[in-house]
Amino acid sequence: MTSDALYHEALVRLARRSEAPRRLARRDGSATRDNPLCGDEVTFDVRVTNGRIAELGQRVRGCALCQAATTILAAAAPGLGRAELDHARAALRALLDGGGAPDGRFAELAVFTPVRAVPSRHGCVLLPFDALADALARAGG
Repeated sequence: MTSDALYHEALVRLARRSEAPRRLARRDGSATRDNPLCGDEVTFDVRVTNGRIAELGQRVRGCALCQAATTILAAAAPGLGRAELDHARAALRALLDGGGAPDGRFAELAVFTPVRAVPSRHGCVLLPFDALADALARAGG
């Protein structure tokens, strides 16, 4: 697979939209995950109300795939509980394994369809989901 197919225009646009680091001063949970194979590192801070994400802070240092996944997740995360986050991660994993594209709040994850052909890059896309799940778990969500 060529890098042009993997890093297509829509994906690069999402990566460029990645927000500047913004950590929460007051947080209920925080977690950092890294991918030692490519150097990606994602940190999420959460404030939780009634088991749902009320506010989100983030810092991402990584490749375009990781940045784009973080952008999509950060936009969709407010209001999510653990079950919805687990469902979104499972839908993304299924997409990467050759299944259909996620729908609803996470339909934009279809942008990662070309990543199916490069299993070594799946971790880059899943890393933000793992970090947010850890932060939510630490917050008791």
